[in-house]
Amino acid sequence: MRIGYGLGSLATGTFGTVPGLILLYYLTDVLAVPAALAGAAVFLPKAWDVLINPLVGAAADRSRVQGGSRRPFLLAGALTLPPLFALLFAAPPLRGGAAAAYVAALFLLAATAYAVFQVPYVTLPAEMTEDPAERGRVLAWRVGFLGVAILLSGALAPAIAHADGDTPASYRTMGVVVAALPAVGMLGAWRAVRHAPTVARSAAEPSLRAQLAVARDNPAFTALAGMWTVQALAVGVMLAGVQYFATYVVGSPEAVTPLFACMIGPLVLVMPLWNRLARARGTVFAQWCASLLFTAAAALVFLTRYTSPVVGYAAVALVGVAYAGLQLLPLTMLADTLAADTARTGRRRAATFTGVWTAAETLALALGSGVFAVVLALTGFRSSDASEEVAQPAAALSGINAGMSLLPALLALASCLLLNAYGRRSTAAALAPDAADARETPDAPRAGTTAPAPAPAPRTGPTEPQPFPPPAPPATP
Repeated sequence: MRIGYGLGSLATGTFGTVPGLILLYYLTDVLAVPAALAGAAVFLPKAWDVLINPLVGAAADRSRVQGGSRRPFLLAGALTLPPLFALLFAAPPLRGGAAAAYVAALFLLAATAYAVFQVPYVTLPAEMTEDPAERGRVLAWRVGFLGVAILLSGALAPAIAHADGDTPASYRTMGVVVAALPAVGMLGAWRAVRHAPTVARSAAEPSLRAQLAVARDNPAFTALAGMWTVQALAVGVMLAGVQYFATYVVGSPEAVTPLFACMIGPLVLVMPLWNRLARARGTVFAQWCASLLFTAAAALVFLTRYTSPVVGYAAVALVGVAYAGLQLLPLTMLADTLAADTARTGRRRAATFTGVWTAAETLALALGSGVFAVVLALTGFRSSDASEEVAQPAAALSGINAGMSLLPALLALASCLLLNAYGRRSTAAALAPDAADARETPDAPRAGTTAPAPAPAPRTGPTEPQPFPPPAPPATP
């Protein structure tokens, strides 16, 4: 069941990676959409997730309370997202504003289908087991398949799209082929959890405003979610810029595939090392190391334009080593923070916190494309279609280089301020009086739900993430 549940990350990894990697470039360099308009077409549909996620969460919670299952939501997403993803890159012969409108509409529908699957999918581990060790093993498989999906889809999509010279036809082929990956993952997860136990039930607040109010009540979570959001924005900016960096700085559109492999390839390989460091020195210390390494490596990418592409490949590989830690360690800290919140309040609010977490991540990754599009617009980038090659001004080339390197480095450095705040607040919570004595009378269980079992007191020592089990090698789509 752990492996089957983890398969769902083939969808979350693919949909979180491919649009962020090539959709902006598809609009500006294939469909001749101006950079600012292309940024809006990419950002606004993903920002819609922030509004739709609480609605999906509330609907799934109502189904759960009434004795239903979250599986129908998983199936609905599995049947709708893959075809919508394929249609996203199958634009009719349109250019400029009309092409932007088509892509934005399809992206909005695909984002809605993704939310229908993702929100209940993320909630399931907290309901399947109350054992932190077992939950860690479940999450480890999820993160492992996430890495496989990011690497496979991120390398495959641009390779197919560039195979025929960046033509609309090659992007249509890419959309159909890559859509098979989320289809397999989503249907696999839907089938795998059909016999999953339900040992605890959590319910999200019915609106984003109510979820944010709950999140503000937990300063440690607020700092952690803020750190995660800023780091996701840094990754989103770099992800949006890598195709432009390959084309205009390295000098070859096809270079995006090895660059992306350098960035994501270390994800599965070095994740056990981040686990070991977290066990030995604590998760917060390991997160500091990952954050500072990402900052330094991203800044090093800036030198590529003035030295050699080899420097760029090496720097991006170091970014990938850090990225592995940034993917795993915040999830470990999130699990600890939710356990501490349950001990402090006597209420199960995992669904609420994960709803805010997911919405923040989605918004940040979408904003990454929008921010990079603003950089392109401000530096005078010239859009074109696939039939013509346009010379870019020197300012645009400098903007692409800095947007891919210095901007993500500054964002990662800023996230360290929030990491420092999380470390202080989580330590203060651990040193607080016993939660059982400080807690107010917990809320009565909702109708149709089970009363929460006592949760262990928050740990004061280093976190103990579980060893990462190696995922089975995926089949090539």
